Amino acid sequence: LTEIKAASLQSLKNVMAVLEDAGSSIEKIIKVNVFLNDMDDFAAMNEVYADFFKDNKPARSCVEVARLPKDAVVEIEAIAEI
Repeated sequence: LTEIKAASLQSLKNVMAVLEDAGSSIEKIIKVNVFLNDMDDFAAMNEVYADFFKDNKPARSCVEVARLPKDAVVEIEAIAEI
């Protein structure tokens, strides 16, 4: 996996773990915010994203930011029902 794909997958797994700990699931996600440090990485991130959210397609926004904590290449946050 490329760095952006690996980071995207890990970020989505982290979101899933937080949701499961709260008694929710990825099927209950209603909105996702994606922050990329380079919008040229969108296509690669989107491949991982599309595979992760096979049937559930929550609303999403994606923006390029100047810098992420710890110089990460992507950060993904989600809003879900519990």
